[in-house]
Amino acid sequence: MSDRMDINRLLIEMRSIKQQTSAFGGPGALTAKDRVDGAQQPGQVGQVNGPGFGKVLEQAVNKVNEVQSASSSMAEAYVRGDQNIDVTDVMIASQKAGVAFDSMVQVRNKLVEAYRDVMNMPI
Repeated sequence: MSDRMDINRLLIEMRSIKQQTSAFGGPGALTAKDRVDGAQQPGQVGQVNGPGFGKVLEQAVNKVNEVQSASSSMAEAYVRGDQNIDVTDVMIASQKAGVAFDSMVQVRNKLVEAYRDVMNMPI
């Protein structure tokens, strides 16, 4: 039992993730459908307003792509000799792109790990 996650901690983390997705246009407040005690029947899945998981993930990947593209174009402009681009700006943009990509890879790894855990669950 010690290696299993506490259900209350899991619910708290899921709620915090839901609130973080409000930056993508979803509702920030939890509804009665999001609460464990708000379900009418066990196993019943309610309709949740806001973007789905796939949409949020797609927006995050697109944002990482935009950051990498901006970094690449800034580096190319610096190499061409653009006087408006400073080397520190190029390095900061490059670091931002690297951190964004590393974060996306970590999210992917966690998703794959969660998928494997679910697939290995006994029926």
